[in-house]
Amino acid sequence: MSKRLAYLEKVTSEGSKDPFAWYGLAMEYGNLGRTDESLQTFEKLRALDETYVAMYLMCGNFLLKAGRAAEGKAWIEAGIAMAQKTGNSHALSELQDALAGLDNH
Repeated sequence: MSKRLAYLEKVTSEGSKDPFAWYGLAMEYGNLGRTDESLQTFEKLRALDETYVAMYLMCGNFLLKAGRAAEGKAWIEAGIAMAQKTGNSHALSELQDALAGLDNH
């Protein structure tokens, strides 16, 4: 296990409310191909801070890579709604591009 993964698991298991720690853990799991653990961690982050817009695209992408298109698309669509709600135009553009890419397949 990498030191980064061990550290992030420790920090989050101790009850950290830092969204970046949860995001980092979800990303580590996703990068290791541990899709279910990544999804569970993104879901915890979403419950902790639904306005953390970066998670929607990344979770969606991990799900898409795992062949779970419907779930991935749902995360991307939820991200679009949140980016609009929070006025995050950069994230909105990335999420819309990702959705358009899905619709073209």
